[in-house]
Amino acid sequence: MKDNSDVKGLLSETVHQWPIRIYYEDTDMQGIVYYANYLKYLERARTEYFRFAGFEQGELIEKQGIAFAVRAIKVDYLKPAKFNDELLVITKVAEVKGASLIFHQTIVRAHSKHEIINKAVIKVACLDAQSMKVKAIPTLMIEQLT
Repeated sequence: MKDNSDVKGLLSETVHQWPIRIYYEDTDMQGIVYYANYLKYLERARTEYFRFAGFEQGELIEKQGIAFAVRAIKVDYLKPAKFNDELLVITKVAEVKGASLIFHQTIVRAHSKHEIINKAVIKVACLDAQSMKVKAIPTLMIEQLT
């Protein structure tokens, strides 16, 4: 990537950044992060995003009776992350609908001019924690996330 202006803009607008370091257990025999592990990093960052916004997922299940589940995901693997890399997962809510959220998440190298290595668009559905049927996102939560 020649121009990092996309990243600079993203970092200045971002709602949440979560740092991670790549451990040996995250990699394959070549020391490159196994592709499925990026999904774990994205999931953890969304959990931390909710926490940052004031919503503990355990409390949402217990007190609000709602849970969030991934409905759809599009991931672009642009560059490999390697053993011992320091990364940032940048998370923001791009769209709030009645019963779903669309997240834009980007994973960048923390110390390499924020080189983008992974981009994802993730749609999560709000579900009734008991029946697992689609349920509207509580108004307070919508207000806080927008």
